[in-house]
Amino acid sequence: MHFWLPNTITTSTQKPMTTVVDYLLTQTTVEQMSAALEGLLTPYEQQELINRLQIFELLSQGVSQRQVAQKLGVGIATVTRGSRALQAGSYKIDTSK
Repeated sequence: MHFWLPNTITTSTQKPMTTVVDYLLTQTTVEQMSAALEGLLTPYEQQELINRLQIFELLSQGVSQRQVAQKLGVGIATVTRGSRALQAGSYKIDTSK
């Protein structure tokens, strides 16, 4: 097991997620990435992340917000927040798969 610490502490001029992104980018296998995410996130946070990605996918397929909320068992406000992020371009669909 290896531990990774950033070379520099995030300053106020850097985006707060830079350290997290840099850390995640050092993971070179699926197993390492899974372990890193499990170490960083609580089980609840992991499920929220999974839900958010499922919301993006379903909305991208044209499923209505109400249907997404029902299918995933989340609130309509959660789906609406995901819809706004999708519309803002915060989620990019990989069409190369």
